[in-house]
Amino acid sequence: MDELVNKRINQVIKGDQDAFEEIVTMFQHRLYHVCYRMLGNPQEAEDIAQEAFVRAYVNIHTYDQKRKFSTWLFRIATNLCIDRIRKKKPDYYLDATVPGTDGLNMYSQIAASGDLPEEEVERMEAQERVQYEIGRLPEKYRTVIILRYMEELPLQDISDILELPLGTVKTRVHRGREALRKQMGTM
Repeated sequence: MDELVNKRINQVIKGDQDAFEEIVTMFQHRLYHVCYRMLGNPQEAEDIAQEAFVRAYVNIHTYDQKRKFSTWLFRIATNLCIDRIRKKKPDYYLDATVPGTDGLNMYSQIAASGDLPEEEVERMEAQERVQYEIGRLPEKYRTVIILRYMEELPLQDISDILELPLGTVKTRVHRGREALRKQMGTM
C-alpha cells in the first residue's frame, strides 16, 4: 500500500489533483475515527479530518517518502485535534440539568438507537463510560491511549506521529492506563 501511496503522491506533486482524491479515499475513515475519538464530536472530527487532508495536500512537497504516509497524516490530524482541545472549553456537561424540565439531565437527551437486549445496553454504557473517562485524562495521556488502544497503532507509529521518543510513549501509555484505572475505580 505504501508503494501505491508514494506513486499517488508523486502524481500529486506533478499536479494531478485526482491522485490526491484516491489518497483521501484510502485514509478518510481511519483519520476520521482518530479525530472523533480524540474530540468526541462528529462534526468537529469531520472538520479536523478535512483540515488535515487540506494541510497534507498543501504541504505534500514536505513529506519524506522514506517514511509512512499514514504516520505523517496522523501526526497532522493529531496536532490539529490537540490544538482544538486546548482552545475549546466544555459547552455542556452530561450531569447538567436541562432547562425547562423536571430535573432531567443531559444523559436523557442522548438519542436511543432502538430496543436493545440488556447485555448490549450494558456494553454500550461501559464503552461510553470508558470514552468519557478517556476524555477526562490529561491530554498527553489521552492521545497515546486513543492511538494505542482505540486505533490499535504500534508504539513506534505513535512515537513517530507524536514526535516523541519511544520510551516516553511507553511511559505515557502505562501512566495513562493507570490514571484511567484509578478514574474508573472512583466512579
